[in-house]
Amino acid sequence: MPANPKYLTQSPWQKIAKITAGLIGGYILTALLHLCLPLYLPNPKEVLITSIYTIFVVWTVFLILPFLFEDGWKVWVIYILIAVILYVIYRVGMQNNPFV
Repeated sequence: MPANPKYLTQSPWQKIAKITAGLIGGYILTALLHLCLPLYLPNPKEVLITSIYTIFVVWTVFLILPFLFEDGWKVWVIYILIAVILYVIYRVGMQNNPFV
């Protein structure tokens, strides 16, 4: 059964914003999240081994999430804010980690 056209995004810029937020922004968030996990969990080797599998699952979630919003640019703002927060967490963890 086809989707009702009134619920579909009409603007091509919104479509591009949602697709790029899902692909690029989702990958950046996934990578930063998996960089932060070994710094704060007790067994970093096990986290890195399982991240091979979990990175695809988390990226898929971040890929689908923008299509639930009406405005693709709001998703980009949210993804950038989360990326900055994760990067700060990563930098603080790298400074406090004695093994680096």
